[in-house]
Amino acid sequence: MNKNIKLAVAGAVLALSASANAGIVIPAGDWTLDVNGNVNAFANWTKFKGDSTEVVGGINGQRQTHDDATQGINTGLLPAWLGFTGKTRQNDTDVEFTISFQPNVSDQGGAVHGDSKTPLNRQAYVSFGDKSWGSVKLGKDLGIYAGDAILNDMTLLGVGAGAANSGGATTFGGIGTGYIYAAWKGQIAYTTPNMSGFQATVGIVNPNQIAGDSAQSTARTLYQDRFGLEGKASYTFGADNFSGKVWVGGASYDVTHTTSGGSYTISAADIGANVNSGNLGLTAYYYTGEGLGTTLFGSNGTTSTGSKRDSDGGYVQATYILPTKTKLGLAYGISKLDAASGETPTTLVKENDRITVGLYHPLTKHLNLVAEYNDVEAQSHSGLKNEARTGSLGAILFF
Repeated sequence: MNKNIKLAVAGAVLALSASANAGIVIPAGDWTLDVNGNVNAFANWTKFKGDSTEVVGGINGQRQTHDDATQGINTGLLPAWLGFTGKTRQNDTDVEFTISFQPNVSDQGGAVHGDSKTPLNRQAYVSFGDKSWGSVKLGKDLGIYAGDAILNDMTLLGVGAGAANSGGATTFGGIGTGYIYAAWKGQIAYTTPNMSGFQATVGIVNPNQIAGDSAQSTARTLYQDRFGLEGKASYTFGADNFSGKVWVGGASYDVTHTTSGGSYTISAADIGANVNSGNLGLTAYYYTGEGLGTTLFGSNGTTSTGSKRDSDGGYVQATYILPTKTKLGLAYGISKLDAASGETPTTLVKENDRITVGLYHPLTKHLNLVAEYNDVEAQSHSGLKNEARTGSLGAILFF
């Protein structure tokens, strides 16, 4: 992979997980401080098609009834980021803290999954460990389940779906059209040492990450009876000009349905792979769940009586670095939500799908110019369709 593209992707992963070495490094006594982040903005032009009735749970939201097009200047999938990481080694233990803030170009923050303020605060954690026995993380960071799906999505450097929802803190990228949002969660997690490429993470996560059910007329919270459980295992490999990663993950939440009063378990599993050979990169991902819902964890996962709905989806993605150093990408993603047994929904989403074509050009070592085209369609169980076609131009700078 081209060195400039590598730096850009490493910067994106750093901003999401604070696990890479980048940014502005400052020695400070026993500590090494790293100031890092990104700034990005995109001009978006969206054309709406389909029915004027909203597909509930559709990634596009309701089609504009007063106009069939919209424009906006927005933050992309990755919010603007200012992160502070400190590292030290004391008593044979590696200690690290990370705190980050996310100011955005968009007018307002979202209301769920840790995004309740503008600026956002998506990371605040401490970790400690050693390469001989692993590490423990305590605090708020990217969720364990589905985290690799978003980290391998090429629209991390761009826009993806959701540009039409111009009031949101960020766009959706491939969230809801190929994977469930991993979210930013309070967690206590253990990660094993790297054992010849194999590594695993397990953790308990904050119980307030379950979204309300927007398919019902009254919004509600799905109260949790225990900590959420999330985990993943991965194998990373590389030789000569060939490298890759394979991962599997899962999650389990016990919740109480506040309308029906019944309790049920949300369960989810996923598998993915990313391989790179020369200038070519390929990614494939699949997830499935019961009561999992779509887009946000638990959203629209049950009927009003508490009957669970099955869901699944995934995405495939191919990228190629041209002689100009520009990365050309093509992706297709889909997220499906089945009706519960005996249910005959009308406006409830049946599937959200997305086609993305993108160009990502490293103008400098740290600055990438981005052009994307996204065709996103939401379809209900009764055949209603909302479609948004968006062209985007912008830039993302990592430091």
